[in-house]
Amino acid sequence: MSKTDKKVLCVEDNPVNMLLVSRIVEAEGHELIKATDATAAEAILADTVPDIILLDINLPGKSGLDLAREFKDDDRLAPVPLIATTAQVLVGDRERCLEAGCDDYLPKPLDIRKLREVLRTYLNNGVA
Repeated sequence: MSKTDKKVLCVEDNPVNMLLVSRIVEAEGHELIKATDATAAEAILADTVPDIILLDINLPGKSGLDLAREFKDDDRLAPVPLIATTAQVLVGDRERCLEAGCDDYLPKPLDIRKLREVLRTYLNNGVA
């Protein structure tokens, strides 16, 4: 499989989930940029525009929903597909994520097939 050189930013404070994401992202041939909290994500995004952002909604400090709104208000970042990853899977949680600006929603525990599917959908078929 050839390298696509797509950059995937994963904002995730759980090391087990980050490891899972990194395995899938690297198996798909993409570069993973890791951020464990909102501050790290904001620092990375100050000078990097990834091809997709996987955003944990339950982060220490600033919530993922607040971050999502922030990203979508930024002209540089607004076009970047934003995928919520969350253990909040109650009725209305998906809607809250989408209302905050997320383009898609992956419930936790992460389903490897679904994650791979989302990456392929947004990175391989997306606008280059």
